[in-house]
Formats: sequence, C-alpha cells, structure tokens
Amino acid sequence: MNKRYLGALILAPLIIFLFLGGIYLKILMLILSLLAMQEFYKIVREKNINTINILGYLLCIIYYILVSNNLELKYIMLLLTLSLIIMFCIPVFNTKYNFIDISITMLGFLYISVFFSFIVLINIKTFNFNGDNILVGKYLVWLVPLSSWICDTTAYYGGRYLGKNKLCPKVSPKKTVEGSITGLLGSILSCTIFGVLINRYVAGMNLININIYNYAFIGLLCGIFSQFGDLTASSIKRYVGVKDFSQLIPGHGGILDRFDSILFSAAIVYYYVSFILNI
Repeated sequence: MNKRYLGALILAPLIIFLFLGGIYLKILMLILSLLAMQEFYKIVREKNINTINILGYLLCIIYYILVSNNLELKYIMLLLTLSLIIMFCIPVFNTKYNFIDISITMLGFLYISVFFSFIVLINIKTFNFNGDNILVGKYLVWLVPLSSWICDTTAYYGGRYLGKNKLCPKVSPKKTVEGSITGLLGSILSCTIFGVLINRYVAGMNLININIYNYAFIGLLCGIFSQFGDLTASSIKRYVGVKDFSQLIPGHGGILDRFDSILFSAAIVYYYVSFILNI
C-alpha cells in the first residue's frame, strides 16, 4: 500500500475525536501538542539551539488544564509572564542556555500548543438564543480540517496537472501558483457547501443566522492562511536542513508535517467566529 494512503488510514480515527468533542478532543489536542513540540525541539537542535524541553512541556500541560470557554486573558498573560520570567532566569545560573534558547522554547509553545488549542476553543463555543445556550462550536470546528485538507488536496492535484509557475521555489520547490489557486477555490467551495448543508439540515444552526457568505469568506481566509501554514513549516525545515519533522506517520512525516496548515486555519476560524460572528 502507498505510504501516503497508509498514513491517511492512521489519521482517519482522529476524526472520531471531533465527533466526541469536549474533554476527549481536549486530551487529543494536548497529546498532539506535546508530540509536535517534541518534533520541533528536536529539529532545532540541528542549529545548536538548546531548548528547555521540560519547561515547554510543563507550560503546555498547565495551559491545557486552564483552557476553557471562561478563561480570562489576564490568566493567560499571567501564565506567559511567569513562564518567561522563570525561563530568563535560567541562563543566569546555567550559561549552557541563552536568550535564543529561551525564545525558541517559548515559540514552540506558542506556535504549536496555543494554535492547536484553538480547535478546543472553537468546539466549546455556544450561542445564547432566548436564554438557551446552543452548542454551535461542535459544528463550526469542522471548518478547520475541512478547509485545510480540501485546500491541500485540490492544491496537490491542481499543481500536478496544471502547475507551471513556481509559487515559492526557495521555500517549497514543488508548489505552484496554479496549485495554490485551485487549493484556494477548493477551500472556498467546500466551506460554502458545508455552510449550506449545516444551515439547512442541522437543528439550531439556522437560529443563529450565519449567512452563507461568511462560510465562503472563512474558506477564502483559511485557503490563504493554511497555505502560509504549510509554507511556514517548510521554511523551518529548510532552515534546519531536514525533510520532515519526524517519521511518526508513514507517508506524511510527523505531526507538524500533517497539521501545519490546520494550525493556521484553527486560529483564523476561531477569531472569525469570535470577532466577526460574535459567537
């Protein structure tokens, strides 16, 4: 069996956790965050960057324990501030570490754990309608993998059959402008169709009155930024000189290789739903 399809089969059960939601999805995101952080910290050592892994992992675990719909910004800032103070004190007592090591340790947490957590935060979003809280997040969270994976798939085939002009040859030589455009269109179309179906057939979703153009615009934004997520991961790998973050998933590389675009899409969907749709 082709390794790419084998990897897809391995990833397929993860969809179950999106259906389950709640604490199960939260635990999954925590596990994926820790695995992805391990990949990130491992490859940056190729550039002699001595990340303080244990502090990064502890910060990730504490953060996920705190993550909830009612988590106030001041507590997040308190966690980040205390973490930075502790980390910046370490080079004072152990000159093996320096401010670059501290910075990359914190970057691994922000880039991976916080971005993964947006999936959890979308999933638990509710909408108050006449005094009743409607759990809309369990439906809207599907926009994240849908936009990312459809974009990735249509971009792959668009580039394969139509691609002539390189998109970012110095970062990702195989990506083309034509592939990028077909990926963008695929994301817009898939999110629009999802919006039509969800508004028509899911009880309660029609009450919050999310117009179809919002789904299309989410598809547009995710189509753009999921590709930037992919290219960002490629630029990191190119800088440290590795092909994949790890070999954990056959045919796909590591967690970050598979979820790089989803990280950016999750942030886009969360903030669009929060600020534009006011949910």
